[in-house]
Amino acid sequence: MWVDEIVEAIHKIREEYAKSFNYDLDAIFADLRNKEAQSGRKVVTLSRKHGLTTRWSGRTRDIGGDAKDTSSRST
Repeated sequence: MWVDEIVEAIHKIREEYAKSFNYDLDAIFADLRNKEAQSGRKVVTLSRKHGLTTRWSGRTRDIGGDAKDTSSRST
């Protein structure tokens, strides 16, 4: 089986990082937030836009009076 060296290196780094926090997700999250704040980069939050088709349901919502519910199938 072929092994991608780059992917393996990423997995190793991720494992070492998680292990350094004893696999505590709260501590990992706090560390990542701290690094984010110290980076000096502008961080944006992309909120969901109402009225767009939902990814999995196929339903459209409130995109202007012409919206149709495409979730039901015709037989």
